[in-house]
Amino acid sequence: DQSREAAGKDWTDTGLIFTTRTGQPINPHNFNRSFDQRCAKAGVRKITVHDTRHTCATLLAALDVHPRVAMRVLRHAQIAVTMEVYTEVSDAKTLKALKRLGKQFDL
Repeated sequence: DQSREAAGKDWTDTGLIFTTRTGQPINPHNFNRSFDQRCAKAGVRKITVHDTRHTCATLLAALDVHPRVAMRVLRHAQIAVTMEVYTEVSDAKTLKALKRLGKQFDL
């Protein structure tokens, strides 16, 4: 609402959450440039916005978030995309799962 008031008659109501100062969709090139600048300022190695989707999927898996929930968070239409393309599981997480499985069989 503050942005809308500040833009006054120049505001265009698009219904989007993230917009320019006048309510227009953000140009992807401008967003990527801004993202790169913020990464550099924070001392983060150069990554793409798309890389953050993979990171999000992997963090959700590490937090034991149900795969269907992760699929919805990432707005994927198919669970296979979420699980096979975006999600990485650490060796430590795999070992922990195998130990838990072994306990179920008293191994």
